[in-house]
Amino acid sequence: MILEGLNPAQQLAVTTTEGPVLVLAGPGSGKTRVLTHRVAYLIHDKGVRPWQIMAVTFTNKAAHEMKGRLAKLIGHIDLTQLTIGTFHAICVRLLRREAAMLGLDPNFVIYDDTDQQTLVRRVIKELNLDETRFRPPAMLNLISRAKTEMLTPEDWNARSYQEEIARRIYARYQTLLKESNAFDFDDLLLEVVLAFRRHPDLLEKYRHRYRYVLVDEFQDTNAVQYEMVRQFSGGTGNLFVVGDEDQSIYLFRGADFRNVLRFQRDYRNARKILLEENYRSTQNILDVANAVIAHNTQRTPKKLFTKRERGTPIFVHQAYDEGEEAQWVVERIRQLTQQGIAPGDCAVMYRTNAQSRALEEAFVAAGMPYKLVGATRFYARREIKDLLAYLRIIHNPADTVNLGRVINVPARKIGAKTLADLSMWATAKGVTVYEALDLLSDGAPSPVGSAGRSALLKFFLLWNNWVSLRDRSTALDLIDQVIQDVGYERYLRDGSDEGEDRWENVLELRTVAAQYSELEAGQSLSTFLEEVSLVSDVDNLDESNAPTLLTLHAAKGLEFRVVFIVGVNEKLIPHSRSFDDPDAMEEERRLFYVGVTRAQDRLYLLHTFRRTLWGESEISDASRYLDDIPEKLKVDPDLNGTVRHEGVRTGRLGLGDERVGQARERTSTVGDGGAPFRVGEQVKHRAFGEGVVIAVEPRGSDWDVTVAFKGRGTKTLAAGFANLERAK
Repeated sequence: MILEGLNPAQQLAVTTTEGPVLVLAGPGSGKTRVLTHRVAYLIHDKGVRPWQIMAVTFTNKAAHEMKGRLAKLIGHIDLTQLTIGTFHAICVRLLRREAAMLGLDPNFVIYDDTDQQTLVRRVIKELNLDETRFRPPAMLNLISRAKTEMLTPEDWNARSYQEEIARRIYARYQTLLKESNAFDFDDLLLEVVLAFRRHPDLLEKYRHRYRYVLVDEFQDTNAVQYEMVRQFSGGTGNLFVVGDEDQSIYLFRGADFRNVLRFQRDYRNARKILLEENYRSTQNILDVANAVIAHNTQRTPKKLFTKRERGTPIFVHQAYDEGEEAQWVVERIRQLTQQGIAPGDCAVMYRTNAQSRALEEAFVAAGMPYKLVGATRFYARREIKDLLAYLRIIHNPADTVNLGRVINVPARKIGAKTLADLSMWATAKGVTVYEALDLLSDGAPSPVGSAGRSALLKFFLLWNNWVSLRDRSTALDLIDQVIQDVGYERYLRDGSDEGEDRWENVLELRTVAAQYSELEAGQSLSTFLEEVSLVSDVDNLDESNAPTLLTLHAAKGLEFRVVFIVGVNEKLIPHSRSFDDPDAMEEERRLFYVGVTRAQDRLYLLHTFRRTLWGESEISDASRYLDDIPEKLKVDPDLNGTVRHEGVRTGRLGLGDERVGQARERTSTVGDGGAPFRVGEQVKHRAFGEGVVIAVEPRGSDWDVTVAFKGRGTKTLAAGFANLERAK
């Protein structure tokens, strides 16, 4: 019964119970099924007592699902004695249970990220350090890395001044944690490893108890977790780990896929079993995945296969820019739904959170609901709301709600009481807070203390200057002025990955604001704020059966009938931050591989001719990963089955559109300066047929040629790639 429905490789993994076993499980190969059936087999067929088994999962959700599956398989057996949970959950239980022996108070609390930052800020203040230079998130990141490498403050040999300061903060931070009877998440793991080292009898107790240790997602373990696994399983050596180096994508969290290689080195007699049969995707999708991941060197070769049909080819499409890319996705999803595919079966994936902005706007413009997974909607993100609040108090100085949001962001020593006292004073005088600050600057008696008055007047100087610039500046100008005046970039970029992501969101907001720069200065800000408000008001959309928008990282472990991966361009996939690091570049390839293998039936890979990256628009090369895919597997649904990467703008402009006339006027003199075509010239294209050149613009070392094609609309082509010919 336990082995029923398992393929030969899965059966081998389930029944090889003694000694170390490494299962390399490709995506969609049924690894959760193998783990569950192995536990059931140990109990039901081998007579192992439930309390002798430890199964470590990556998430609490996975642990809950495993328990549910086991209950269906062997529900007549008492499973409450099984140890199933995450590393952190198992460690918490152990530390509380052994608190007396370890000299701990069993009622210790666990500090979350906010608690940790509060404590680190206290340490920075105690040590008389500059918080703007030694940001709490950056210091916590270094401390976490040290704990992951099992380094105490005394063991840590700092390699830079920054690390030395972090080491000192770490030492005091640990003292304060102890005084508060608290642990952070990293402590939970490190304390257990250190306890086993200091108390061999305690280690022996747990080795004797757990005869069988199983670990899921082994490729995502870090150094301290690897050491703990070795400690627990050192008695019998019955260690069963399931993982896949090709799906290790959490390097930034300390995960080390090389633990899979270390396992094979440390356990020379380990049995290695490959799970290569995929139950999720069509063979065409798997062939793409195999072709892409084969270029990584630090991996065990695997060849995914399926008994499903070969399926449709992979759709590779180039849009002109991220706006047209997003519109194309929305339109394609609309077509798919007309063909009977539910919207909820579609997912749109991207590399960075900032990319969701263009997609969200396209979905809202089309009136199509969407679900955003693993992130806040673009216009609801803290940094975006901050900057929009600044713009709103510039546009309307009487706006007290938005003033309350940003008057102390970044911190400028204006607390809630100071603002409340100022507001009450303004109300008593019958003026707005802005006008009250103007009175205060003219020497009126202050309703707050001298320190508060000084802080308020410093802010008013900035605010008043922004208001004076309002009618002669664009929205983009004002965003840049605010960022510069308040030090917002320095405030966000605190040395953490989250800080970099937040800054990329700010640059994406600048991209939106730049679209309003051609309006008259007085209209730019008001129009921008009005339209942003309309786009961001999507709370009434029904998301029950809606396409999912998510990052490639958030897609891990999920699957969808139809997957769109957008932004398959160099500098995004792979990300430019990884270019100088070979290990990071291999992880970028793994991340793309994870995205590809989420697709069950259809896969769309989209890239753009031009892309706005970090506030700058530029011609953008298609990702190198597209070149790794055999041509026979790819088609472009808009180019009659032929894939081309040649800078095509699939615009909808007609010859009567007034913008065509503007473009003609703007570029009519370009043709004499070396341009490849003249406005009005008849040309032909192998995919779009014959047309008339209506605009020619220089673009770096190339030319953008806009052509009105018969029956195909207006498209902008890169002359160097498009192979346009003059019509004879």
